[in-house]
Amino acid sequence: MPEKEHYLSMIAGVQSEIKADVNVGYFDDDIIMIDNVRLLSEPSATRLKMNAVAICIRGRVSLELNGVPTLLQANQVLICPPNTVFSNMMLSPDFEFKAIFLTDRILHSFLREKMSIWTQVLYVNRMHVATISPEDIEFMGLFYRMLNISINHTDDHPYRTDVVHSLLRAAFLDICGSMEMMVSCGQVAGGDSLFQRFLQLLNNGPSRHRSVHSYADELCITPKYLSVVCKNNSGKTASEWITEHLLEDIRYYLRQTDMSIKEVSHQLGFPNTSFFGKYVKEHFGMTPIQFRRQ
Repeated sequence: MPEKEHYLSMIAGVQSEIKADVNVGYFDDDIIMIDNVRLLSEPSATRLKMNAVAICIRGRVSLELNGVPTLLQANQVLICPPNTVFSNMMLSPDFEFKAIFLTDRILHSFLREKMSIWTQVLYVNRMHVATISPEDIEFMGLFYRMLNISINHTDDHPYRTDVVHSLLRAAFLDICGSMEMMVSCGQVAGGDSLFQRFLQLLNNGPSRHRSVHSYADELCITPKYLSVVCKNNSGKTASEWITEHLLEDIRYYLRQTDMSIKEVSHQLGFPNTSFFGKYVKEHFGMTPIQFRRQ
């Protein structure tokens, strides 16, 4: 498979083939950085597989996001979660952008407990486009140059991926901070309060290994209704949200801390280490010790 088609297949699922020239600046298993894409044909509806953050450098693009008309212009940033559907895309001749695509796994790793702000803005408030301040434009320009230096001058460096990820984590923390400021200033409002309360419980609870039923009980609704609310607001069921957060916590505690397997099991709410081991084996294909040593 040609490289450009490989990158496009990682980023999005399409209902018909996209023909495009893709300028990729960096990629690994979780991240793809694209400097620009020149479309060679008009695409049909396209569904994202990854999280996307795109900054419009010049020109503009009009499109529909999940059926909602959207306009992205110079000095604006577009942020979309997986499963967002792009359609009816029209680009100005001078349109230019830079974009980063990330898996849920790496985004959780970058933001950790601050994921609650990210999910609130994207899934509850459904805000996808924001205008960048002059200060943010300057910051992003400096950051992007530093990131390019790290990418282009450390090909053989043993910690190249770690350096790139550390820089990207700083950038996404900055974006998340801007989101929180917009929420606190009232620039972002509305959304489904029940879904928001579920996300708050999920992000702020003492343990992750809980059933849909236990979250539904706290919200005084049925498990079936909670899953319907989650599906309508995010495209994912309550069980998928819980599993996604739990798996990321397992990755974090086993890979990034010195906690024992028993301590991790207790921290995440598993009844015992045997049950925890079976859960890790089921989802990662190896024991907790093997996963930690990998």
